[in-house]
Amino acid sequence: MRQWWKWLPGGLALMLLTIGGLAGGAWYFVETPLRPADNATVVFTVESGESLASVAGRLEKNGLIRWSESFRTYARLRKVPLQAGEFELSAAWSPRRILETLAFGQPMLHRLHFAEGLTMREVALAVNATGLTTAERFLAACNDRDFLRKNGIPAENAEGYLFPETYFFPRIPGQSPYPILKALLDRFKGTVRDLPQAGNPEELHAMVILASLVEKETAIPAERELVAGVYAKRLQLGMLLQCDPTIIYGLGEMFTGNLRRSHLQDAGNPYNTYVHPGLPPGPICSPGKAALMAAAGPAEHEFLYFVARPDGSHHFSRSLSEHNNAVIKYQRGGRPFPKSRGPES
Repeated sequence: MRQWWKWLPGGLALMLLTIGGLAGGAWYFVETPLRPADNATVVFTVESGESLASVAGRLEKNGLIRWSESFRTYARLRKVPLQAGEFELSAAWSPRRILETLAFGQPMLHRLHFAEGLTMREVALAVNATGLTTAERFLAACNDRDFLRKNGIPAENAEGYLFPETYFFPRIPGQSPYPILKALLDRFKGTVRDLPQAGNPEELHAMVILASLVEKETAIPAERELVAGVYAKRLQLGMLLQCDPTIIYGLGEMFTGNLRRSHLQDAGNPYNTYVHPGLPPGPICSPGKAALMAAAGPAEHEFLYFVARPDGSHHFSRSLSEHNNAVIKYQRGGRPFPKSRGPES
C-alpha cells in the first residue's frame, strides 16, 4: 500500500498524522534519518537567541532533516530549548537524535594550550589560533583594568596571571575574549589561593614577578627554589638582580637574539635589572605552578650567583670570585673573564 502521507508538506503531514492518531507515520519522521547510509558529519552552529524556525529551516537547507516544519512541530511538542553553540550532526541521524543533541548534547569544544614562560602577547597568539577570538581582542581584554580589578588581579594588565594549562571552550557568542580570560585568571587564583601572599595584593604581585623570573631562568624543577632564593637574597641585601630575561622582555621586538653591553647599560629600559634596583615593574611571562610555589617559598641559603652549565643545569656560588671561576669553567672555555655580569652569566 502506497504511503500517501509521505508526499504531503512536512508540517501538514505531521499535523494530520498526529491528529489522526497515525502513530506509525509520526514515528517514521521522528526516527528515520534522511540518509541512513551517510556517515559524514557536519558542524552546525546554533546562534545565541536564534529562533526554532530558523534552526529548523537551516537543518533542512543543510540536508540534515526531511521537513523543517515537521521538525519545528516535533520540537515544540517536546518542549525542549535549544542550546547555542557548535554541534557535530549527521544526515544519518534521526530527527529525534538531532533534536536531543541540540538540546542536551555537549557543544563542540576548542582546545587552548600554552606552556609555561610565554608572554601575554604569545598567549594571545595561542588564543587566536583557536579561532574563538582574535589576538587583538584578547590583548584588549588583558589590559581592561576594571575587569582585572573585579576578578581580583592586582595589576594594570594580565601579564603573569594567565595560568599555563590546557583549556577547552565552546564557541563564544560574538567572539568575546572575556570568558577565556576569566577562565585563565580563575585557574591562576585557584593555584595561589592557599599561598601566604594570596591575601595581600602587593605581596601577591611581587611574588608573581619573582615567579616569572624563576620561570625564565630555569626549567629544572630542583633548581627553582634555589634560583628564587638567589633573587630573594639579593633583594634582601639591596643588590641588583642582574637578570638577563628582564632586559630581553623590556627590549620586546627590538631584541635580535644577542644581549649587548649597551643593553646592560641602558637605563631607558625599565626592565633592566642591571641598572634599576629591586624587582622589575611587572612580570615578564606566565609562570607555572612550580615557579609560583618556588617564589612563594624561596630556599634559604647563602648563594648570590648562578651560571649555566652546558647541560642546562646551574652552578650556584656564594662569592663573586667563586662565580667568576665558574663562568670561566662553564662558559668561557677556560679563558679569563675579569668582570662578572651578574647571577647568571
